[in-house]
Amino acid sequence: MDLRERVVSAVASGMSRRAAADCYQVSISSAIRWTARAGQTGSPAALPMGGNRPFTLAQHGEWICARMAEKPDITGRELLAELHERNVDVSYYGVWHFLDHIGLSFKKKRSTPVSKTAPTSPGDARSGRACKAKLTPGG
Repeated sequence: MDLRERVVSAVASGMSRRAAADCYQVSISSAIRWTARAGQTGSPAALPMGGNRPFTLAQHGEWICARMAEKPDITGRELLAELHERNVDVSYYGVWHFLDHIGLSFKKKRSTPVSKTAPTSPGDARSGRACKAKLTPGG
């Protein structure tokens, strides 16, 4: 914070941002950002990080729930396209994350039940070719 204040005060006393950056051995972009922030907020301090930001789709939650109830097999991509038609600027990950957060995401069921009589793959097989070789007779 002390360095930021010294750079800002040097610029305020008439030094250019580039000269202040060279003098205090900071990047030119940092000197520009710090002086701009001091002009806007009155302090060159860093903006707060983290926090609990609301979801972008929080205000559209009721519509999304109604749409999911209306068409339960809608895909995330289809929902994203409909949101874009409603001029909602959000990414596919944003849609997926929101659905997961409110408990509307679902996983596909397994295609076959787990075998109760014999394992379907050897315990020491890792994946891929080694597993296939151990499942074939004489492998």
